[in-house]
Amino acid sequence: MARTLALDVSNRLLPVAVAILCIMASQLVVASCTPEPAPYASRVAIIR
Repeated sequence: MARTLALDVSNRLLPVAVAILCIMASQLVVASCTPEPAPYASRVAIIR
């Protein structure tokens, strides 16, 4: 009985675990990308 309960719980949590792993992988991919350089106008204070 405990084995069937454990399998049932693991089958329900499997999509959640896969989603968390996908989010973590996408965070690593985004973090490894170099950011695009900001346009010069956005870095300079506009004084009027």
